[in-house]
Amino acid sequence: MKMKTAVYPGSFDPVTFGHLDIIDRAAKIFDHLIVSVFAHSTKKHMFSIDERVAMLRTALKGKKNVTVDCFEGLLVDYVKKKKTSVVIRGLRAISDLEYEFQIAAVNRTLSPGIETVFFMPRQRYTYLSSSVVRDIAHFKGDVSKLVPPHVAKAIAARK
Repeated sequence: MKMKTAVYPGSFDPVTFGHLDIIDRAAKIFDHLIVSVFAHSTKKHMFSIDERVAMLRTALKGKKNVTVDCFEGLLVDYVKKKKTSVVIRGLRAISDLEYEFQIAAVNRTLSPGIETVFFMPRQRYTYLSSSVVRDIAHFKGDVSKLVPPHVAKAIAARK
């Protein structure tokens, strides 16, 4: 039995195989999954929000119950606007748990009806993050095993 709509927010700068693993598994549980790129104005990004949205749309092409969107502002406001109450987050390690637990608690304080559902990526992706990919790319390393081919090409074009 599938459940209603959920929102998977993130910077996705860039989208990695770890993100896609969580998206695949969440899409099997929820009727509709909204993968939403957060426009964080104070953070320095490798790719613009439009580029990140486009990369996600390419990576998720053919997934009928997954849509890609973007937002800025408070996540709780965005979730309400999308008429859902479920937020998906990934947990790679204990260090993620502390941060994600704090954010989930704040979101629940701001909007008591919001629930955060945590997904652990497959073991082969537990080390993988966008910042690791950006660091490898900065030193001209090979990221082809960490991101989809179209993302690796976009990263290579930035070097």
